[in-house]
Amino acid sequence: MKLLLATGNAHKAREMREILGGLPVELKTLADLPGIPPVVEDGRTLEQNAVKKAIGPALASGLWTLSDDTGLEVDALGGRPGVYSARYAGPDCDFAANCRKLLEEMRSVPGPRRGAAFRTVVALASPEGMVQYREGRLEGRIAEAPAGTNGFGYDPVFYLPDEGRTLAELSTEEKNRLSHRSQGLQAILPLLKEVVK
Repeated sequence: MKLLLATGNAHKAREMREILGGLPVELKTLADLPGIPPVVEDGRTLEQNAVKKAIGPALASGLWTLSDDTGLEVDALGGRPGVYSARYAGPDCDFAANCRKLLEEMRSVPGPRRGAAFRTVVALASPEGMVQYREGRLEGRIAEAPAGTNGFGYDPVFYLPDEGRTLAELSTEEKNRLSHRSQGLQAILPLLKEVVK
């Protein structure tokens, strides 16, 4: 059986492949199916975007499709950047620009008020477009400065007090054990196992 990972983000696809490695499926990504039209992420919530990103490619490919949408929710910023996390510094920004903007906005926020959470919504759509979704969440805080070179996105500025390190300072195995994406994928795994058995 083939399962489509509805992402064009190579970092995210690799992470999802590693977490789902034990499933008896052939994993494909949007890079393997270039004829699938891009999905416009114009939802107002992570749930809306995750569902939209699963249904469109599922209908277009005829494959069971797994997607996710992730947002960084910062307490001192009223939950921002949230659903706009990937384009926080502008429509053509990169990971580094997003981190710089976030750190600048948080410059005068003291340590106890730097709480944040990564939230991932994972959606699974059937070839007919029926969809279910689950959520993963990781609590932490925004670091004073970036640290670490592993991971991507906001990982260098997302500090885990229990680990004493940022997400970008964890090994791939450590991150995949506790990350928000891993939690979301683990939550939807029972549904996936029903599909592939």
